[in-house]
Amino acid sequence: MSADLNDELLNGVRVLVVEDEAAISMLLEDMLLDFGCTVVGPAARLSTALEMAAQETFDVAILDVNVAGEPIYPVAEAIVARDRPLVFSTGYGGAGIREPFRDRPVVQKPFSQADLKRTLIGAMRSVKG
Repeated sequence: MSADLNDELLNGVRVLVVEDEAAISMLLEDMLLDFGCTVVGPAARLSTALEMAAQETFDVAILDVNVAGEPIYPVAEAIVARDRPLVFSTGYGGAGIREPFRDRPVVQKPFSQADLKRTLIGAMRSVKG
């Protein structure tokens, strides 16, 4: 029964995706669509991500930590200011996340669909709980 509840939790969720690598972005989109999510974006540049973080309607965000050579933290700050959950996506793991974001969920590249799902559900529950 808990697997069904987890499936329902992501169904219809709007996910802002910020990822500059096309292959990873497409993989993320496919996984999110499999979960029943709606993909917002993706944004492949920091300026686009900042605009989307401020203006788009979304429930949770997945942020690549390094977008085209620029750190993602201004976007993370904009999302936190809107009181939305976020998940960092990085090849460096949680140790590479700057303060004050070290308490935020991280999915380490390469990640499985199960890892992504578990991390997204955790992020959503931390806000709703």
